[in-house]
Amino acid sequence: MKRSVSVLFMLSGILFAICLLISNILATKIILIGSWAAPAGVLIFPIAYIINDVIVEVWGYRKARLIIWSGFAVNILAVLFFSLAIVIPAAPFWHNQEAFNSILGSTPRIIFASLMAYLTGSFLNAIVMSKIKVMMKGRNFSVRAILSTLVGEAADSLIFIFVAFAGNLPFQVLIGMVLTQAFLKTIYEIIILPITILVVKWVKRVEGADTYDVEVSYNPFLISQV
Repeated sequence: MKRSVSVLFMLSGILFAICLLISNILATKIILIGSWAAPAGVLIFPIAYIINDVIVEVWGYRKARLIIWSGFAVNILAVLFFSLAIVIPAAPFWHNQEAFNSILGSTPRIIFASLMAYLTGSFLNAIVMSKIKVMMKGRNFSVRAILSTLVGEAADSLIFIFVAFAGNLPFQVLIGMVLTQAFLKTIYEIIILPITILVVKWVKRVEGADTYDVEVSYNPFLISQV
């Protein structure tokens, strides 16, 4: 039996993957937001969580699980091709190898930290969003959107910062970085929340869908259940 694919769902998945790829590249630059230092990826990475919220709210956890693993696969593919491009000898007349390496190259530890943080944070965000929706019987979207983001972003920041930098930076500095990133990303979600609400209402109306995960397995590895 052939399965039809919603155009909006497909576009949401593509945008989700794009946000992940862009955020990983932007993360190589450190910026100041007021007096807080943060990777430039903080500018776009929260959008991936907002898309995650929209997917869970409209199509349910099963679809979100598929998109999360798809984003993971895209990231792995990007890392492999970035690494391949780095090790292939450059043309003799091209003198930007060092800059190319600094932007697209990462140590295995950073890559592992990034991927583990992404998976954990994304799945926690989706699970919290899904369960609270059922618990609240579909009411108070704003509450579950903020709570799910807070849980997901906190886990993402905690895992990435400690796996990537533990042993290289003082414990107090690590905690400060975790709290700063989680706070900034959650504030981002709150600021853009009115737009998220409008998008959710519009997508629900167009799709004619409003999924409640009453009987669903939250096992992140059951990607065959779509």
